[in-house]
Amino acid sequence: MYPEGLAFETISAQEHRRYLKTHLPLDGLPLYDEVRYIHVARDGRDACMSTHDMVMGFVATPWADEIDPEIGKPYPAIPDNPRDYFHMWLTTPVHDDQSDGTPFLSFFDLEVSCWAERRLSNVLLVHYNDLKADLAGEMRRIADFLDVSVDEEKWPDFVRAATFDEMKAAGARIKPSVIDAMDGGADRFFNKGINGRWAPHFSQSDLALYDGKVHEKFTPNLAKWVAGGRIEAGDPRTLAD
Repeated sequence: MYPEGLAFETISAQEHRRYLKTHLPLDGLPLYDEVRYIHVARDGRDACMSTHDMVMGFVATPWADEIDPEIGKPYPAIPDNPRDYFHMWLTTPVHDDQSDGTPFLSFFDLEVSCWAERRLSNVLLVHYNDLKADLAGEMRRIADFLDVSVDEEKWPDFVRAATFDEMKAAGARIKPSVIDAMDGGADRFFNKGINGRWAPHFSQSDLALYDGKVHEKFTPNLAKWVAGGRIEAGDPRTLAD
């Protein structure tokens, strides 16, 4: 979906401290000692709701009827109803060796892969809940991890710029690629930024299916961390499997 040549061209053009964003699991990336890796997690139910909002926001999916050469199937049709999508997300994979995640990779396998490497000195696990509860504190934690010195005079401006409302207001500048790609442009891409919107949509049977998947795929401490973050569960590096 993002041409390889354009990707390398964009990376090479970065003049600041280089960074890359990916939705790949950590075991799908090369791990270099000199590279820092930051994984941002979110409760699966909120992540699913956010994914549905994003996919449904695209103006068109021109690849929908085409056979994807990587998997030999057309791009999966996503239901309009969030409840129907939640069930699909929990039960339908895109890859034969996974059991969930359509139209992307398995959420559960991704979290397991990052949790397995959480004690590496160049890996940092961050959680959406913690960013919402203590944005400034988490930003300090990330800056320390990256060995970035903080300009105290500018720090309040940095924190304010990282709030959801400020990013949404500056969406067209931050994410120009979605202006024409999404219905509503960047305003749709930066959608709500809140948790728990799934509650009125997902059925009790599908929530039970989610809980079962969590029990099957996650260790107790991983399950607690994915649901609540570091402030609630503790520092991932110090938690047992």
